[in-house]
Amino acid sequence: MNMFDPDQLRTFLAVERAGGFTAAGRILGLRQSTVSGHIAKLEQAAGRALFRRDTRNLALTADGAAMVGFARSILDAQAHAERYFSESRLSGLIRLGASDDLMARELPDVLLEFQRSHPGVDLELTVGLSETLRTRLEAGELDLMVAKRRPGEQHGELLWRDRLVWAGRSGATGFTDPVPLVTYPPPSMTRQAALQALEREGRTWRIACVSDSQLGLRAAVLAGLGVIVHAESLLPAGLFAVADDRLPKLGDLEFVLLRRRSRLSEPERALCDAIEAGARREHASLPRRTG
Repeated sequence: MNMFDPDQLRTFLAVERAGGFTAAGRILGLRQSTVSGHIAKLEQAAGRALFRRDTRNLALTADGAAMVGFARSILDAQAHAERYFSESRLSGLIRLGASDDLMARELPDVLLEFQRSHPGVDLELTVGLSETLRTRLEAGELDLMVAKRRPGEQHGELLWRDRLVWAGRSGATGFTDPVPLVTYPPPSMTRQAALQALEREGRTWRIACVSDSQLGLRAAVLAGLGVIVHAESLLPAGLFAVADDRLPKLGDLEFVLLRRRSRLSEPERALCDAIEAGARREHASLPRRTG
C-alpha cells in the first residue's frame, strides 16, 4: 500500500468535519476541484471508498470512519516527529544540585519540560542541603545548583525571595516552651533561622524530629510532633502557616541559581534559561537577569 499523503489526510479530515467538499475548501483555502482530487487520490491509495455520495448527502463509509482515526494518528505522529527533529540537538551531561524543598514542589515540571525539549542532554541530579551542595559545587562536583541563601549574601543569581514561616498541621497553634522543632540536620539554613529567632526572643526549644528529607519532615509535622520553619510558597501539602503571635518573626530567605563556571556550555545555558523561566512563571515580581 502507498504511503498516505499528509495533505490528503488533512483534506479528508476537513471534509469529514465540514460535511462537504465546498465547505472544506473554504476552510483550507482550496478550490473544490483540489479537494475532490485529494480525496480521490486518498481513496486510490487506500483502495477503498471513504465517502458515500449522493446528490444531497455526503457520509463516511465504514472504511472512511476507520480512516478518521488513522488520519489523526498519522498526522499526530508526523507533528511529533517534526517537533523532535526541529528542536535543538544539544547533548552532554549536566550535574545539577537542588535543595530538597525545591525538588518537592518547584523543579520537577521544569526538569521534565527541559528533558522533553533536549532529549540529548543527560541530567545527573543531586538533592541535599544548600550549604552541602554549595561545597560540592565549589569542589567541582556539580555544574549548576538551585538552592537557598541568606538575605545579604551575594553568591548566585537571585530567582525569588520568600518569607519564612512557622508551619504545622491544620489548626496547629499554642506552641509553648520548649518549642518542639521538626528540622533538617545542620547546616540547614531554616534550622539556623529557627534557632536564632528563638534565642533572640529568649525562648527555649527541643528538637522533636530531624530528617534529611522533606518527606520525613512533613510526616513528623502531620503526626503532631512539632513545628517546622519553611519557605511559605513551598509549603508541603497538608502544612499551614501557624497563626501564633508568640512565635518570633523569621524574616526572608532567597532562592538562587549558582554556576560552577562563568562561561557556560550550550546545554548549561539552556537549563539555566529553563529554570529562570520556570521561576518567573511561578513567582511574582521576580528580577530580570542582567548580563
